[in-house]
Amino acid sequence: MLSQRPKKRSLTLRGHRTSVSLEDAFWAEFRRLAAEQGRAINELAAEIDEARGTECGLASAIRLFVLEALKRPQPVSDPDTDPDSGLVTGPDTAPDTGANPGSLPDPHA
Repeated sequence: MLSQRPKKRSLTLRGHRTSVSLEDAFWAEFRRLAAEQGRAINELAAEIDEARGTECGLASAIRLFVLEALKRPQPVSDPDTDPDSGLVTGPDTAPDTGANPGSLPDPHA
């Protein structure tokens, strides 16, 4: 089970070591989002740090970043064009029976 209490996490922002206290769920999602963007967590944290202003702590800003990312609608993959969708569909996946692609087999044959 994921820890419900925040844990100290070490980051390096623009050459300076710092730490944030984040729950496992937020930290895991933050790391996933950074990886999804092809970025290091320190790079993404530095960007969030620059944008957060003085009224919000870094840990809170990271939580808000994660929350906003999760609230965005995720693109729906098209199984006919997305090889990662896990679905196999389309006319070229059916065995070649010599029949018309749009015709149904004759149940009386």
